[in-house]
Amino acid sequence: MAEGGKKIWYFPDGYLPEKSTEGSMTAHEAVMFFNTHEHDVHIVMDVYFSDREPVKGIPVTVPAERVISLRMDLKEDLNGVEIPVLTQYALRITASDTVVVQFGRLDTTQHNMSYYPGIGYCE
Repeated sequence: MAEGGKKIWYFPDGYLPEKSTEGSMTAHEAVMFFNTHEHDVHIVMDVYFSDREPVKGIPVTVPAERVISLRMDLKEDLNGVEIPVLTQYALRITASDTVVVQFGRLDTTQHNMSYYPGIGYCE
């Protein structure tokens, strides 16, 4: 059976929304990984910025036949890397085997909360 996904993914539209104290949801961005293999897949995530040097080599392991989500506003999800709020960034994700990756943003900065995916490029 063919496994889904690709080994290299790019997401150019990172921009952490401001935190809002209103409502029950917290504004954030997240990257979701889906591993359909019967073995773990090892990920290296690189973060590129418009105004500073990139942060490269953030390790992530996606367990066999699992889905995980990393919040881009939580440094504990990013091996201690902190991405500043309201800073443009992009992601390059390189995997040891094929995975499906999705990027999403929950924006609560205005009254009509919205959640939407960011379209990535994969190869």
